[in-house]
Amino acid sequence: MAGRSRAGGSGSEASGGPRAEANGGPRSETRGGLTIAEVAAATGTSAHTLRYYERIGLIRSVSRARSGHRRYGPEDVRWVEFLRKLQATGMPIRRMLAYAALVRRGEGTLAERRALLEAHRDDVAAKLAEQQAHLAIIERKVEYYRELERDSERKRAS
Repeated sequence: MAGRSRAGGSGSEASGGPRAEANGGPRSETRGGLTIAEVAAATGTSAHTLRYYERIGLIRSVSRARSGHRRYGPEDVRWVEFLRKLQATGMPIRRMLAYAALVRRGEGTLAERRALLEAHRDDVAAKLAEQQAHLAIIERKVEYYRELERDSERKRAS
């Protein structure tokens, strides 16, 4: 297990740290780790989604207990949490797959990974700016109605 990471990278990669290691492939681990239900609960996803992520290659094959049940380590959880952040901010699965593939290829892809995340960051910032503009319009309309209500109250009081 030493020196190996998940399909998405090491915990430091998943949490935004400076390094990622190459995908080490499936592990054969018999003790410890979290069950799929525990990881699903911890990450706000479903067991079905975790299996799907594994099947399509967003996360590498997860280690298994002797019983054959999946066992996730802390780096797996961090990676799934990072994937959920990308998804929540609107990154399409195909771009998430591209990012995961770059991470697996190692440090030679740092500039590509950065560029992919910068492009996503710019997309998210543009969407936020648009939403803030919409919110400002709504706020003005709310204030307009408050003023109308105040005028109406004044007229009734007179």
